Amino acid sequence: MSDRRAAAERHGRRAEAICVLLLRLKGYRIVARRLRSRVGEIDILARQGRTLVAIEVKARDTLHGAAFSVTERQQARIARAAALAQAQFPDFATAPVRFDVMLVAPWRWPVHLRNAFST
Repeated sequence: MSDRRAAAERHGRRAEAICVLLLRLKGYRIVARRLRSRVGEIDILARQGRTLVAIEVKARDTLHGAAFSVTERQQARIARAAALAQAQFPDFATAPVRFDVMLVAPWRWPVHLRNAFST
């Protein structure tokens, strides 16, 4: 792995760790992190009450840049991964699913966008 790629990986992991901490403080229960499947990846899978929440974390130089980095193609992959996760975890079979995005930029609090997109 190149030095640039490794640095980006470390940066992404730190952003996800910050988001997990913030979500826990908000009362979310973290179910899984970096949930990978053949159809896509979910950065953070959490529960809020009965709702299963698939959370995409975007870390960029600016919040604006982070907000515009979630493409329609990526949204579709996240939705497919969430459907697969719902099928794999029997407790979530009937739970409503929500898709959130958390935006992370240097020296800023993460911005949590609830219901950022729908399928």
